[in-house]
Amino acid sequence: MYIDQLIESPVAWMSRRNTGIVISSRVRLARDLKGMAFPGWAGENESLQVCTDLKNVFEKLPSFTGLSFFEMDQLRDIDKQVLIERNLISSALAKKGKGSALVVAEDQHIAVMINEEDHLRLQAVKAGLHLNSIWKTIDSVDSEIESSLDFAFSPALGYLTACPSNVGTGLRASVMVHLLGMKLTGELDAALNGLSSIGLAIRGILGEGTKSFGSIFQVSNQSTLGMSEGDIIKKLDKLVRELVVHEENARARLMEQKQSYLFDHVARAFGILTHARLLSSGESIDMLSALRLGVDLGLVKNLTVSKISEIMLVTQPGHLQKEAGKVMSEEERDYLRATVVRDGVRKVKLADEAVTLSGSVMLEK
Repeated sequence: MYIDQLIESPVAWMSRRNTGIVISSRVRLARDLKGMAFPGWAGENESLQVCTDLKNVFEKLPSFTGLSFFEMDQLRDIDKQVLIERNLISSALAKKGKGSALVVAEDQHIAVMINEEDHLRLQAVKAGLHLNSIWKTIDSVDSEIESSLDFAFSPALGYLTACPSNVGTGLRASVMVHLLGMKLTGELDAALNGLSSIGLAIRGILGEGTKSFGSIFQVSNQSTLGMSEGDIIKKLDKLVRELVVHEENARARLMEQKQSYLFDHVARAFGILTHARLLSSGESIDMLSALRLGVDLGLVKNLTVSKISEIMLVTQPGHLQKEAGKVMSEEERDYLRATVVRDGVRKVKLADEAVTLSGSVMLEK
């Protein structure tokens, strides 16, 4: 599969059904080869050899039937940006050259980064909250690979990795959640601080080092040493389910106590999206996030959350420039983004009948 074909294919974490507060789940494993230098210390020839050997292994695995193999030094910057926006590679891998690559299964729900920080970064992704099932998927892939390769492993410590924080299981599980309800009720900061205090990492929509837009966050474990893979998955799943309950309660309070404020927030976003001629990436996500909340609460008609996710994706800088077939200035991207968004929401209607506007519900923000 070529990069253009991959872009035209569905994204694994985008579902055609309403996935609600939890957008997607991902489980990632870090693995390194026994007796080989970590990528950061390896020379170009050694990295190329590791990359070639791993490609040969993946081509024989049942899980990677119809795989796509992308070498970083063969991709244009725009192509790399597209892969980042699809959560298939990290910014760190995008900066790599010869000897680093991406392997993607045909349906894109399994992907492997080769010679990023570690020799292998395996990941499985699925829409909604499905940590247990995707853990089983990636664990099976890990076992397939380990039947052909020897991983760096210590009986005392577990899997050895380039970064000490990954030593042990090498597992990072994350869940992408939409928490605009708590943002509007003023409860979000306390909730996120609480998660951080018990050892969870909170990142933006594109992962480590990215800003949060649209009250969309990735919540993941930080510790991989001293816990089993099952315990890590179980703990994160439990905490995310509790977080979902808090968000559901916040949305219920908005509907019961602050209907006019809630509807105004959604309506203002709708107004901007349908009339703006310039939209930045962050502003676009913020406004589309408000529409997503409106869809979930029945305030917005003729729109689905899967369509919103699609618009968010195709209006990212890499996707816009890829579609245009050229490198664009920031203002050119903002203009094209606004055009794409207006087209995407042109049939959307606000359900005015869902909100009773009266002095009794007009509360201050």
